[in-house]
Amino acid sequence: MEALWVVALAMAVAFILWAYRWSHPKANGRLPPGSLGLPLLGETMQFFAPNPTCDVSPFVKDRVNRYGTIFKTSVVGRAVVVSADPDLNHYVFQQEGKLFESWYPATFTEIFGRDNVGSLHGFMYKYLKTLVLRLYGQENLRAVLLGDTDTACRATLASWAGQPSVELKDGLSTMIFDITAKKLIGYEPTKSSESLRKNFVAFIRGLISFPVNIPGTAYHECMKGRRNAMTVLKRMMRERLADEGRQREDFLDVMIEELRREKPVLTETVALDLMFVLLFASFETTALALTLGIRLITENPRVLEVLTEEHEAIVRDRKDPDAGLTWAEYKSMTFTSQVTLEIARIANIVPGIFRKALQDIEFKGYTIPAGWAVMVCPPAVHLNPEIYEDPLAFNPWRWQDKTEITGGTKHFMAFGGGLRFCVGTDLSKVLMATFIHCLVTKYRWKTVKGGNIMRTPGLSFPDGFHIQLFPKN
Repeated sequence: MEALWVVALAMAVAFILWAYRWSHPKANGRLPPGSLGLPLLGETMQFFAPNPTCDVSPFVKDRVNRYGTIFKTSVVGRAVVVSADPDLNHYVFQQEGKLFESWYPATFTEIFGRDNVGSLHGFMYKYLKTLVLRLYGQENLRAVLLGDTDTACRATLASWAGQPSVELKDGLSTMIFDITAKKLIGYEPTKSSESLRKNFVAFIRGLISFPVNIPGTAYHECMKGRRNAMTVLKRMMRERLADEGRQREDFLDVMIEELRREKPVLTETVALDLMFVLLFASFETTALALTLGIRLITENPRVLEVLTEEHEAIVRDRKDPDAGLTWAEYKSMTFTSQVTLEIARIANIVPGIFRKALQDIEFKGYTIPAGWAVMVCPPAVHLNPEIYEDPLAFNPWRWQDKTEITGGTKHFMAFGGGLRFCVGTDLSKVLMATFIHCLVTKYRWKTVKGGNIMRTPGLSFPDGFHIQLFPKN
């Protein structure tokens, strides 16, 4: 019996020492203030707690008030320095590949694939970025994607006009998925895109959820959706590789050409993970932002009035009022550009951008130890009243006479920053502007129900946002 007590006491002491080392990690300097929470679990539960507003999450806001704009925490078993500091954010982005590299929690790696573009560095990342810009770069946007987007927006809105109610987020997701899936993998909306999209819907529901992979959880459904979608993509890739006489028609064909090179840089695994990420990122983030944007425009009649004036003037200046949108017209949308920037600032679709310190880094008196993660927190900057007056107000005029943003800045990072500034930024802006153009020139609408948001910490519409359209003429 005495021996059992000795063993139990030794185990208790060992646990206490382990827990102490967890909560008091060693560092060659002064760590940022904050708590690492419970061993292993950390503060993960608090991080994923729902927040029903557009404001900075209580998780971040409470800790900024307590510790300042740079603090430490632990999420999904990993020590993290959270930055709500514009200077540190900018420094992290500018030192990509030198002092920091892209990093995401292991659960994200499982979701997006071990060889996803966010996990690649150096030459391979630059190589993939160059390939993607063939599709999403300015030249292809101007020559192809703008016209395709305009046609799709017109057809989609016309189909909605005869319905008593449309759930906007779902409708926009379907429209944008059909546009991008056609360009990426040659999917036709009337044939097979719906089954693939259903897998992505399951994937999205658990994307930013507590990472417990057991049946019945959102995370489990997320992983199941990924497996199903990857099965479809793998089958398509095998069919394309076997068809040596096929002509290039979409981005997957570009991938196949790269794989067939004598000494290919690309591997099938990297190509598949890239296609998966592009299919997801091309439609979900823009659909979420645009849904919130239409809600904000609906709630602000003056914004709608000025938008309508700008777009109706474009139509009046055409020789043919029913002609498609041109690149010159798109570039002339000054107020619309301000609206899209304001939507992106408030929407904060990406609640955190992760990097990993490659060496011990000193910043503002704190040490970020080598190997620690840094989470840049865009909402804490975008909604900071010292940077943006009345930050929760939807005010596109705050961007008036400002220099056009072509990359991330200290005070605006809705599309990231540095070397990894989002390659789909211009496509997202085109999609939003084109949809707004088609909507305000041809239709009136009213809210039927929904529109409430939830952040966990990603943005969602738990009750949807249902509207009814009415043709103007």
